[in-house]
Amino acid sequence: MAHKLEEVAERPRRALLISIGKEEDGRELRGLAETLELDIIGQEAIRVRERQPQYGIGSGKAQELAEKAKQLEADLLVLDWDPSPSQQRNWEDLAGLPVLDRQELIIKIFAARAATREAELQVQLAELTYRLPRLAHKYIDLSRQRGGRYGTKGAGETRLETDRRAIEQRIHKLKKQIDDVAKQRQVQRRQRERQNLPVCAIVGYTNAGKSSLLNALTGSDVLVEDKLFATLDAATRRFEPVPGMVALLTDTVGFIRRLPHSLIKAFRSTLEEASHASLLLHVLDASDAAVENCYKTTVSVLQELGAGEIPVITVLNKTDKLDDPAQIPALLGHFSESVAVSAKTGGGLDELKRQIAQKLKK
Repeated sequence: MAHKLEEVAERPRRALLISIGKEEDGRELRGLAETLELDIIGQEAIRVRERQPQYGIGSGKAQELAEKAKQLEADLLVLDWDPSPSQQRNWEDLAGLPVLDRQELIIKIFAARAATREAELQVQLAELTYRLPRLAHKYIDLSRQRGGRYGTKGAGETRLETDRRAIEQRIHKLKKQIDDVAKQRQVQRRQRERQNLPVCAIVGYTNAGKSSLLNALTGSDVLVEDKLFATLDAATRRFEPVPGMVALLTDTVGFIRRLPHSLIKAFRSTLEEASHASLLLHVLDASDAAVENCYKTTVSVLQELGAGEIPVITVLNKTDKLDDPAQIPALLGHFSESVAVSAKTGGGLDELKRQIAQKLKK
């Protein structure tokens, strides 16, 4: 069964969300679904003692959830884990509904957000990389058709090979195009290096306020939205942390827990802007209850990109959203070399600029 969301729908697709584990995982799944503008008609958080091979959870629980989806008249199921292609097919057969896993959900958000040729190429590569191992299940019924001479291939197998070859050729072509764009990025980076200007890269969890901080520090007008993954392209602006000192400030794509590996690979040239910086501004949403996990996720991705040894200032943003301002000293004490700011009100930005200048002078 095909499980592609229609580009244009008369009404938002009605989704039943299913997550395993922590409450914050469920909140993040809900945020992803809302970003894709799904109509969330229910959400189930389940505990699993042992993963079963057929559905990734127990068959009894899977049956119960499939029945609930029918009662709620859901249009699709959204799973907060990455089932194997065969498990995804089993879920679709059981529920009689399309199934989106976490990986495809994030890829679809990236596809909706891509605004430049580079981002579009990167998302296409991630989509095809995701689809390739799932092709066999698409043609499973065709492969069962009888006919033809003994030893010849069935219609499904022939079609599968044709489509697989076409996708592999497209993947090869996309990788070459992305490599060409990456070379252009390297040329631009070398031109910046010749200007001998230090580069500060803004990194952090998605929706922590990175683009808002870029705008607040430079007076630019990079797109800002209260949605996940509003920024997919690195934007670079000049700014003066203190009078007489000029630096470049680069905004980067946001990170998220378990960012699909296909997206990390596809967006590697964009993400690697961070690994060439003189200084990292690690932005955290100070008002987020899961701020510690967001911090750990970003640190993990930075290490994977080879940016783990670059000097960092931890920027505790959105302090204006804290219920109790007395929380700020505790946060500053918890995160080393940190500064509390509000990109929205401007609070703390002068101290941040002072710390940036101090770090860059070293």
